Amino acid sequence: MTNHDPSSRRPSISRRRFIATTSVGAALPLAAGAFGGLSVPRSEEIRVGLIGCGGRGKGAARNALEASPDTTIHAIGDIFPDRVRDARSGFSTMSENFGDRAIPAEERCYVGWDAFQEVLATDCDYVILATPPGFRPQHFEAAIGAGKHVFMEKPVAVDPAGIRTVLEASKAADERKLSVVSGTQRRHQAGYLALIEQIRNGAIGTPLSAQCYWNQGGLWSVDAQADRSDMENQLRNWLYHTWLSGDHIVEQHVHNIDVVNWVFDAHPISVYGVGGRQVRTEPKYGHIFDHFSLEYVYPDDRVAHSMCRQQIGTQQRVEERVIGSEGRVTTGQGIRILGPNQWRFSGDQVNPYVQEHIDLQASMRGTGPHLNEGQRIAESTMSAIMGREAAYTGQLITWDDAMSSTLDLTPEVHEFGARTEHAVAVPGVTELNRTV
Repeated sequence: MTNHDPSSRRPSISRRRFIATTSVGAALPLAAGAFGGLSVPRSEEIRVGLIGCGGRGKGAARNALEASPDTTIHAIGDIFPDRVRDARSGFSTMSENFGDRAIPAEERCYVGWDAFQEVLATDCDYVILATPPGFRPQHFEAAIGAGKHVFMEKPVAVDPAGIRTVLEASKAADERKLSVVSGTQRRHQAGYLALIEQIRNGAIGTPLSAQCYWNQGGLWSVDAQADRSDMENQLRNWLYHTWLSGDHIVEQHVHNIDVVNWVFDAHPISVYGVGGRQVRTEPKYGHIFDHFSLEYVYPDDRVAHSMCRQQIGTQQRVEERVIGSEGRVTTGQGIRILGPNQWRFSGDQVNPYVQEHIDLQASMRGTGPHLNEGQRIAESTMSAIMGREAAYTGQLITWDDAMSSTLDLTPEVHEFGARTEHAVAVPGVTELNRTV
């Protein structure tokens, strides 16, 4: 196992220097020639590289194995040695179901800030990007520059600067005929696909308004430890730091916002609303909010109400609702249409977490439609970011405001050591184009 001491400053990476020296455009001629048509023949195995060995990364790797008997976990990487060690051990326990194809060779297990580069340097066919979202733009850009097909977890950025990077890399993926799928599994779920077809065929008339929710109790947290640097403590507890997670409206609620964008076939043009930090106020909860309530305006004056909450003891609701001129949709207790054209999805469906890898692999092999979901998930992620910023600042935020914003939450240099905690946002004081 390639190993770096997590307390060492040696393997640090300057974000801006990395982006400047690994431009996807600059790398295009070499990689395009090296990979030919960039498709994987039907008869060959598909080698998967995993970047980010936490729970979602390990889950996505398993889903990739479940998607086809021809997939193998070829290389893995993470900042932390224990994550890589635990992941490889976990893959070993899966060998009863998947055999040796679940176990990457020890020499292709990488640790440190540059682990993602080492995974990309192997001959894997596609990579799973499953680190905290704050790293996603850098890793996506590097993956496309390396000529890899990509499965990237949502969200794909935490700030407007990151969104612009993802959009540019997505364009480069098209030029290079690379397949890209994001972890918005509803887009690959048979029930949702059938629902959208019903809506497109006029089952609810014209969609006029929507509501979407992700209201739940609490989630995990990791207490800071004195023998760890500030940076390591934040990375271990990444959910509660906006520069890493984007806040829970971006990290989690993006699923529901993405469905609304899908139904309206558009991104919002403005958002206004409120949010705050009422219950989770202890230091271990970093500086993110614990509730948001937002009003999104879409083209043609269509309005969507978005609500998300993470507060223990509160009533849960995770669903999307759509009001049309001739009916309405609800997805909370079964996917169904109410009104003159009543309908309820009752068909069979593959686990959507597996289906998204089936679809990606078919795209890579040329046996299914070519997929590049980069722009779409970037727009849905930006929709969530502008909602967060509307609550953080207390201002109405337009799409143009967000897209032109200079906000960049990424540290100048990624390295272990001291790192100042961001201040909790104060509506009316915090500014969109703030310096952090």
